Amino acid sequence: MHLLETRGLTHTYRGDVRALEGVNFVAGRKSRIAIIGPNGAGKSTLFKHFNGILKPTSGEVLIRGGEPITNENVREVRKFVGIVFQNPRRPDLLPTVEQDIAFGPINLGLDEATVAHRVEEALRLLGIEGLRERVPHHLSGGEKKRVAIAGILAMEPQVLVLDEPTAGLDPPGVADLVRFVNRLPEEYGMTVIFSTHHLDLVAEMADYVYVMDKGRVVGSGTVGEVFARPELLARTRLDVPPIPKLIRSLQENDVAIDMAYTYEDAKKAFLEAYARRR
Repeated sequence: MHLLETRGLTHTYRGDVRALEGVNFVAGRKSRIAIIGPNGAGKSTLFKHFNGILKPTSGEVLIRGGEPITNENVREVRKFVGIVFQNPRRPDLLPTVEQDIAFGPINLGLDEATVAHRVEEALRLLGIEGLRERVPHHLSGGEKKRVAIAGILAMEPQVLVLDEPTAGLDPPGVADLVRFVNRLPEEYGMTVIFSTHHLDLVAEMADYVYVMDKGRVVGSGTVGEVFARPELLARTRLDVPPIPKLIRSLQENDVAIDMAYTYEDAKKAFLEAYARRR
């Protein structure tokens, strides 16, 4: 069953600015989906349609196998699809991280015990128990990002949407985020959709990729299928990540080595290629 789908989705901002045009997108259960493309491709605008922040100019957004987003169900949709934008800000920051994370569940009308349980689980899952009494305004950028994700997770969505989730994170923070995202589908049954400019992370975090440019989906496929099309990435001002680019170059120079997209797979491929040549 498709948890989230768009059909012919088009959005025009005031001033006749066409941000999306005929976007068809599908996310199944327990999927990890990357959306890549240059600045201005329409990624954030697409995300804002996933839980009704924006309404389509034409086309439709469907959840749970065919249910359209309407004024009547949009509150329920926002429980189902949680979004963390690149620079998450709440208009009136709460006194502590714990209260900040509880903000969403409280607004869902949950009882005090349920809210407390969800906050504890979100703090644990993000590894930020030590921040619970901190003032959100005083956190680092990476800490704020984790708190924002925890606040969405505390609402227990089935679809988690992350807009440039690694922006502002240092390398250890990026590594932690990758591990966290990769746990969600199997351990929590959650679908994760994310955008990123760091294509080397796509193979680490995604099973399927959509390529966007100028408001359109211009390509899609598995990681291997998309990275095997350097001309597609070049047209969208992107580039094949270093690992598959290096291995493809070696293959073109008659080195017998299997294709790989992640560091661990590349290490295995190089060791196997070396063993064969001995």
